[in-house]
Amino acid sequence: MAPTTRKQKYLPRIVDNVLGQRLRSHGAVLIEGPNACGKTSTARQLAASEVRLDSDVAMRRAGLAEPAILLEGPTPRLIDEWQRVPDVWDAVRNAVDDRQQDGQFILTGSATPSEALIRHSGAMRVSRLQMRPMSLFESGDSTGAISLAALLTGEKLTAVPPAHDLAAIAELTCRGGWPANLNRSIDDAQQSARDYLDTIAGTDLSEVDGIRRDPRKVKALLFSLARHNATYTDLKVLAADATGQGEPVTSKTVSTYLDPLLRLWVVDEQYAWGGHLRSAAQVRSKPKRHLIDPSLAVAALGADPSALLADREMFGFQLESLVYRDLCVYAHALGGQVRAYRDSRDVEVDAIVVGPKNQWVALEVKLSGSDAVLEFAAKSLLRFADSMTTAPASLGIVVATGPSYRRTDGVHVISIGTLGP
Repeated sequence: MAPTTRKQKYLPRIVDNVLGQRLRSHGAVLIEGPNACGKTSTARQLAASEVRLDSDVAMRRAGLAEPAILLEGPTPRLIDEWQRVPDVWDAVRNAVDDRQQDGQFILTGSATPSEALIRHSGAMRVSRLQMRPMSLFESGDSTGAISLAALLTGEKLTAVPPAHDLAAIAELTCRGGWPANLNRSIDDAQQSARDYLDTIAGTDLSEVDGIRRDPRKVKALLFSLARHNATYTDLKVLAADATGQGEPVTSKTVSTYLDPLLRLWVVDEQYAWGGHLRSAAQVRSKPKRHLIDPSLAVAALGADPSALLADREMFGFQLESLVYRDLCVYAHALGGQVRAYRDSRDVEVDAIVVGPKNQWVALEVKLSGSDAVLEFAAKSLLRFADSMTTAPASLGIVVATGPSYRRTDGVHVISIGTLGP
């Protein structure tokens, strides 16, 4: 039987309004993010014309000879996968200068080229906008009843009922936030994630900088990164785990392979937050690493929903990465950032959301919502907040399931299926 073709309706993205605003304040907007996260579909909602450099070979050849040809058309003009013709960057910058009008171009790219290929930063001309796979709110899997914006203003949120059970969260973690996978079965979505990783290992890495890398070592490193998803892990540990997959990998190899994975937006780094400590503890600056979507980590580990439910430790790390993904989507639209905290006394906080006015929210992520787990996490957050010179707007514990409510000590318990922008 021939496969069924589904024409998927565009689901609004949180970044839609941000894109519109950026087009009103800049001559061009560059949308960056991993392949298949929905950049082209989002850009098309506002574009008046387009050229797709990944599929239109003739236009790509013409653009390599004369980049200005790619700019001709009604505006905003979408130039999809612009990095395939790197000189179009300077052509766009010059056109913005010449036209002196906002909203002229939308560029999308699934890889960040070497800065040597971009002879001008595009400052005051090109606004950079990052996209990620869909959050649970965007895919319709979160009610959004608990608003990150409200947490950043210190609002006291009212209780809301549970949205999902643990099995459903396991499936959502394995499916991921890829728009094309929303209407697929879990088995088919997981096969798509495995194929995504094979493509990264086999071809995509070399397209970043033209350097051919051993696909077996890339896959071994992806396994190691997945095994340590949402953790602080040094290069030696990553190398040792990758070598355990049968491919000799050194710390130097890990370093040289990580750079293109970051530039392809396959790996993301959650940077440290300094805060304002009262104590003498020193903040550690090493970032946490995440695969850009937890579905890729699950695929790299060869796991599925039943494996997550059977291995709660592995599930807990993937849940933290899921929460990080969603927080990044919500915070970005608010002009904020998602950081992590760890100091020399091994005090850790899973996520610090910093708002545009430097207000902040501290969040712990826990798979279990048992009384004992919540009590321990709440006390830890309260001690952490007390060690800061600037008080947090809110404190919260993000859990997989159960109701969302505010404890008597002021700490919010937030089910991931109720978190939203």
